[in-house]
Amino acid sequence: MTAAFTPTLEIPAVPSCRAADHGVNPAPDWALVTRELQGLNLIATPRQRKALSKDFFWYSPALSEALHDCVADLVVRVSTEDDVIQVAAVAARHRVALTVRGGGTGNYGQCVPLTGGLVLDVTGMQRVLDVGPGRVRVQGGARMHDIELAARETGQALRIWPSTWRVATIAGFIAGGFGGVGSTLHGVLRDSGNLLRCRVVTVEPEPRVIVLEGDEIQQVHHAYGTNGVITEVEVALSPAVDWVHVIALFPRYRQVLDLGMAASAQHLRSFLLSAVDARFAPYYPALGARFPADRHAMFAMIAPEALGNFRALVGDLGGTVSMAMSEPEAEAAGLPPAYECAYNHTTLQVLKVDRGFSYLQVAYPQPFDPAIVERQMARFGDEVWQHQEFAMMYGRHATFGLVLTRWRGVEHQYELIRSIESDGCAIFNPHVITIEDGGMKTIDSAQIEFKKRADPMGLMNPGKTRGWSPSMARQP
Repeated sequence: MTAAFTPTLEIPAVPSCRAADHGVNPAPDWALVTRELQGLNLIATPRQRKALSKDFFWYSPALSEALHDCVADLVVRVSTEDDVIQVAAVAARHRVALTVRGGGTGNYGQCVPLTGGLVLDVTGMQRVLDVGPGRVRVQGGARMHDIELAARETGQALRIWPSTWRVATIAGFIAGGFGGVGSTLHGVLRDSGNLLRCRVVTVEPEPRVIVLEGDEIQQVHHAYGTNGVITEVEVALSPAVDWVHVIALFPRYRQVLDLGMAASAQHLRSFLLSAVDARFAPYYPALGARFPADRHAMFAMIAPEALGNFRALVGDLGGTVSMAMSEPEAEAAGLPPAYECAYNHTTLQVLKVDRGFSYLQVAYPQPFDPAIVERQMARFGDEVWQHQEFAMMYGRHATFGLVLTRWRGVEHQYELIRSIESDGCAIFNPHVITIEDGGMKTIDSAQIEFKKRADPMGLMNPGKTRGWSPSMARQP
């Protein structure tokens, strides 16, 4: 970094890990709780409880330090909505903290039990219940990839999914996600028409099931599982496309960004447009000359009928195409699909080798000006490696960054944040654990009002939202 910045941004404090500070029972009778959960799949061994109390929060050294000792007292793995109702009732009767866990692929500690208590593992709720024209209905613990396979049998496909879709669950994606692979075409999860319906179990002595439809689902979307257990989901499907996985190489990073803008503006049918700095190349050894260290890359998924126009656009901008394969062809060649070179898979590739890095999530002013990224590349040098995703959001083009940052302590990370924000960018901070500090900035009153209905005792995922205080809880 070539310049110093005056501290103006307060570093948020980590919420208390003491159960009593959140209004939940600090010393429940675990023998009695266990008896009341008999018949369910209970996991009590220390090693398994620890493993099922973690997600990918270790992407952030700050969260790794804050959360490494957070472990559930008991894990319950469920397979039906009736199981969930039983667990919710027991949690409410004993005023025990309840944290819902899916595939555990989140990066912000969403499914980490800050105060211990019960972890509800929903990965056993994996059934695809119904596939119809333009929609699929599944249990909340169904993995995204498995849903895709079921949809493909009908000639349809999911509209959006995370790059971790082989492990990530649909309810976890809704509760903790925002956008992903497919957002270039279908927008982010909040865009109307993507989420159709869900069932939510309340946490109270006599649990209820609340059905949300359409935009009502925003009440539980990106709420970190703080206001109800999502047991069933219906999402939109689109006609299946056999996307071509493409790598386009350029000598200058500005050219990659120009390709993303041009492909978006020309509405070339794409499912992914991910610009990746050349410094990531050594961490993708399987790609070899397809992503050499002296070239910046665009990883893309392009419709077959648009491939010719995409190639022409790459050539016009001074680049070359180093790969254009179907996913089966890439797999046969021992190459990763494009989506595993995008989103936070880029971060993961580096962290698997060097834990001296972390990352930041950046939203750029729209319409996107690539000059901002160029200025930041010059300003930060080797402190920040660039990676941008092109998407649609609310019917408009949007550009987001998942930039890799050298970790030199929390204070230094906040210097980077302040500097990036000085360019008019917004930071979605992955080094904090509350919804609001992570980027929402303000309390979502609709989510808090729904929490009063679905979690009136304040037992779900304590400490993850600043909008709730123990004084708001209904007494048993």
